[in-house]
Amino acid sequence: MDAETRTRLRQRLEQLRRELMHEGSLAIPPARSDAVSQPDDDEAPLTEMNQSIASSRNRERGRRLAEINAALRRFAEDPESIGECENCGEDIATRRLELMPWVASCVACREAEEQERRVPGGRRKLTDFR
Repeated sequence: MDAETRTRLRQRLEQLRRELMHEGSLAIPPARSDAVSQPDDDEAPLTEMNQSIASSRNRERGRRLAEINAALRRFAEDPESIGECENCGEDIATRRLELMPWVASCVACREAEEQERRVPGGRRKLTDFR
């Protein structure tokens, strides 16, 4: 990967980090307004759904921020390795890096990782954890 492309990717990562930091965490609405009131039965499902959505978005934001920070550390520590898959050493497609500049693995290695995580046959049973 040439120096110009690396610079463009680093700048994009820095921009994404600034945007995520500026955006901040979503506020998770409380289930009730004070400690003694009972939650409204009609509003409770909506409140729970809003809490779940906000929590999920905050987790995703934190995960993405960690990935971006890790990519920026790679830029600082070993800029020549940017664009190489950390697993197989092959070049990561430039288009993939343009869309997701934080990635550290190629599509083939990422698919292999995901395949390893999948459980054959679907859902796990309690007996699988012995």
